[in-house]
Amino acid sequence: MTGRPTRPMQVANLVVFQLAWFAAVLGAAHGFPLPGTAGVVAAIGWHLGMSARPAAEAKLVGLACLIGFAFESFTAMRGVVAYPSGQPDPRLAPYWMVALWGLLAIALNVTMRWLRPRLWLAAVLGAVVGPASFASGVKLGGARFVDAPSALAGLACAWAVALPLLVWLSMRFDGVAVPEPAHA
Repeated sequence: MTGRPTRPMQVANLVVFQLAWFAAVLGAAHGFPLPGTAGVVAAIGWHLGMSARPAAEAKLVGLACLIGFAFESFTAMRGVVAYPSGQPDPRLAPYWMVALWGLLAIALNVTMRWLRPRLWLAAVLGAVVGPASFASGVKLGGARFVDAPSALAGLACAWAVALPLLVWLSMRFDGVAVPEPAHA
């Protein structure tokens, strides 16, 4: 593929993303984080299989997971969120949450590609959508707010930085679209 992802690819990416997100959150909520995480890994595998340059996309997924591990571990250490499962050490991020960061990475070069020239908008959306997504996971039972105001404020601040950073990284590790060859 050259240029931008096609509309069918964007729709498929969105559907796969949403199904995997629900599998991970609901799996964790019901004490089965491993099958939900396996669904996320399968979604990532599907995406890498569809990518023009899977190694670049895999690097983006790996970087997103590292950032997510640090971010979610910091949230866990603050003690403002508790998780029902998938967290071998309460000071560290649950593995299914880290996997969700990798899942987010598969959307960055497809359905979220439009954010690339708008890092300021990514910051605003991160501050709003990041906490909203987390709150949705809480409502489904994937986590529990110990101190909701502090958790939401911290999530808003962190996501205002994390989403633009991830979008910026997606521009450097774009394995979805192959650049058009330069004409001499």
